[in-house]
Amino acid sequence: MQQHHRQPELVEGSLPVFVFPTELVFYADEQTSHKQVLTLYNPYEFALKFKVLCTAPNKYSVVDSTGAVKPQCCVDIVIRHRDVRACHYGVYDKFRLQVSEQSQRKALGRKEVTATLRPSASQDPASPRGHDEDRRVKEQLADSEFYEQTAHPTESRPVAGGPSLLTVLLGLVCMAALMLPTLGEQESTVPVYLHLSVNKKLVAAYVLGLLTMVILRT
Repeated sequence: MQQHHRQPELVEGSLPVFVFPTELVFYADEQTSHKQVLTLYNPYEFALKFKVLCTAPNKYSVVDSTGAVKPQCCVDIVIRHRDVRACHYGVYDKFRLQVSEQSQRKALGRKEVTATLRPSASQDPASPRGHDEDRRVKEQLADSEFYEQTAHPTESRPVAGGPSLLTVLLGLVCMAALMLPTLGEQESTVPVYLHLSVNKKLVAAYVLGLLTMVILRT
């Protein structure tokens, strides 16, 4: 019985896709707005696979551009604007969320979301776009080509790689210095010129302590 109810919905391209919001607005002067979240809802009794396509993939970073949504659940898709420059002000790009059943490869449904970069939220009119602008945007994006979103790192921050080789070598030298005999010791097989004074050992211990703090912070 369930198969008969689902079959009419699984015609290619006819499945309604529920996404919020349907428009993304980024503001150049607001760092917090450079990160937006799209929520994809799955109200159906079967799981969905999704894929995010974009007309300008190099301008955006999409976290998890492909994935799955469990039945009657939702998933958040994080989108970051990567190229906040004045030449992109007012340009409308478009994202396409394409969904399919997990056991099939054909696209059962799709939903398109517009995205634009504006200079400032204070200069942005509070009222929604008028009919003329909506029509202009639709004409501008009518023949858009969509591309798969390439994987980008979520943040371009350096990765901590641990202590440098110089730090490690200096630490080993200090440890070796502390293990050498103290100046004045008689019973030692180590040559006399390798015997260190108490002051030199104190310096080695101090430097080793500083290096240990540096290593723990990296």
